[in-house]
Amino acid sequence: MHKIAVMGDRDSILGFKAIGFDVYPTDSKEESANLLSQLVDEGYALIYITEQAASEINEEISRYRSSYFPAIILIPGSKGTLGIGMRAVKESVEKAVGADILSHDG
Repeated sequence: MHKIAVMGDRDSILGFKAIGFDVYPTDSKEESANLLSQLVDEGYALIYITEQAASEINEEISRYRSSYFPAIILIPGSKGTLGIGMRAVKESVEKAVGADILSHDG
């Protein structure tokens, strides 16, 4: 079975522990970058990262965008969404389909 991790601020991720995910609170850019590298090295297949944490380590995350594992999914934090996760989904869908099918424009 593949391992699943969630990283970000403590308030945003603690609830994921109840469903069996490994949670890793981070407080700084350096800590988040080091943790991401560590989780990849430990073989995590799926890593959820709060948008706030991801916005600080975008360069590190981009290293794994073209690889099959790990899948990195951005989630809103306790302070709400920054829209980064939805933009990433739209870009991926547009790349795969060839058109923006998620647009709300008429």
